[in-house]
Amino acid sequence: MVGPTNTELTYRYERWRAITSGILETAGTTFLLLIAVTWFNAGATAKALVAGGGSLGLVITPLVVSAVAALGWKTAQAASRLAAVGAACFIVMAAVPVLPVFVIGSILALTASSAAIPLLTQIYQENYPEKTRGHLFSRTVMVRIGTAALFSELAGRALSENIGGFRWLLLVFAGAFACAGFLLARYPSSILTVRGGTHPLRALRFARQDVLFRQTLICWMLMGFANLMMLPMRVDYLASPKYGMDMTVGEIAFLVGVLPNAARLLLSPVWGWLFDRTNFFALRVILNLGYALGILSFFTSSSISGLICGAVVFGISNAGGDVAWSLWVTKFAPPEHVADYMSVHTCLTGVRGILAPLAGFHLARQFPIETLGWVAAGLIVASCFVLLPELWSGRKGRPAEALVEEVSD
Repeated sequence: MVGPTNTELTYRYERWRAITSGILETAGTTFLLLIAVTWFNAGATAKALVAGGGSLGLVITPLVVSAVAALGWKTAQAASRLAAVGAACFIVMAAVPVLPVFVIGSILALTASSAAIPLLTQIYQENYPEKTRGHLFSRTVMVRIGTAALFSELAGRALSENIGGFRWLLLVFAGAFACAGFLLARYPSSILTVRGGTHPLRALRFARQDVLFRQTLICWMLMGFANLMMLPMRVDYLASPKYGMDMTVGEIAFLVGVLPNAARLLLSPVWGWLFDRTNFFALRVILNLGYALGILSFFTSSSISGLICGAVVFGISNAGGDVAWSLWVTKFAPPEHVADYMSVHTCLTGVRGILAPLAGFHLARQFPIETLGWVAAGLIVASCFVLLPELWSGRKGRPAEALVEEVSD
């Protein structure tokens, strides 16, 4: 009797892990910042640190990938251990509910989660066939999105009735991390290949050597900085008294979590299909313009219809962003260096993820929120121009024979 293939095993465990991912996603996007604002009355710096907590994990991904390779750990084994660290952080945060512990715990827990991303991308590269990679990934993303939407609604209602019950919510997040670690330990995976030296930042050389990779990273930096600057401002915009929105925790969770995730759920399989079949650069430009439109709709209108429109458009764009952000390097990188390429991408994402919320919260003290929305939209439009030469060339990605040759350090 023939057992399940690596693709079947990965897909099976990914569908279950997607439930835990959906729950943990609401921590980083909604509830940790909401607790910081409504319970701890955190200042601008503390709010920015909580909002950008996961970005530290992205910044250190080149170090994580290098360390995992040097230790000879399998990628899934390493990801499982990072999940265990995240679970421990949430347990400590629940046990010691004071602002410094909450902020530091949020940063470390989200760091553990995001640091595993290049390892997971390497697993997708190894176990998912190229022609169906986007399709399989988007199917599990649908489970994650559906879980995030449902959990946002339920947790939002619970906190509306008693915000002091957030400690139980932190324990739920700890349990989700623990379950994720249990599942990740069972993924088929391999030990990372180490070539070109053992320097922990060796992967960064690909951004210097590979012109197309560098060009795409510049586009992502402009768009990502603008999007990450405004993303946590959604919660602050709806929750802070200075903006006069006067919304309950449940209403905020609906506009920030439930509605965007419902739109993501419906459109995720469409974007997965498009990723497998269309020009990547055209796909990226369309997604960028969608993010710009969503930001303008949300922050330049104080009406409920504008907020709903902005939430829906953001969710639609984010559905495509899930697939494109997680898998795009598989169209550019040599198969054995997918984790290296992804670590460069995630590292730069982490840099802007730390700086952008700080810029957003502090600029919001000096300028109207509508002005910040227009500035962010302008940066995103500028990012589209960076990709126009590749879009006009008609290339969908890059064939394997044209991939950059590795140069030893």
